Amino acid sequence: MMAILVQTGLKKVVTEKNPKNLNQIEWEDLDEKALSAIQLCLTNIVLQEVLMEKTSSALWKRLETLYASKSLANRLVLKQRLFTFRMNECELLRDYISQFITLLNDLKNVEVPIDDEDQTMLLLCSLPPSHKSFRETLIYCRDKLLFEDMKRHLLSRDKLDNEFDLDSKAKK
Repeated sequence: MMAILVQTGLKKVVTEKNPKNLNQIEWEDLDEKALSAIQLCLTNIVLQEVLMEKTSSALWKRLETLYASKSLANRLVLKQRLFTFRMNECELLRDYISQFITLLNDLKNVEVPIDDEDQTMLLLCSLPPSHKSFRETLIYCRDKLLFEDMKRHLLSRDKLDNEFDLDSKAKK
């Protein structure tokens, strides 16, 4: 969301007070644009929780309080989500990895560091049983395993599996 505000030139409205070079009407217009830009990116459930906020900076602070709090409870909930996150057999690997990275980024945003090796093991262990041989090959055949390497191997394997499936269907 912050990237959208930066791209549209509205970040300062959320993070700063009204500068002296803008009159009140210009500032309110920018604030209204920032407020609507943020609201458009929210799901209906989240929007209902913050709809009473009338300025972009108040809305931003409310969202931070609700979803980016560095409280112990929030950190533990995010850790629990990561540690119990599992891939279903029918799920697309690319989507699953994207969700996994989102969880890692959420933890990073609340200052919970998870080192590369732990990220790698958490992802490998969260894969379904059909990935058992792949997981064991990666774990036991290397001295060092980096998250980016493992992600690349998984996506390559997924691409090969998809190409094989397409070839099989084409031959039928």
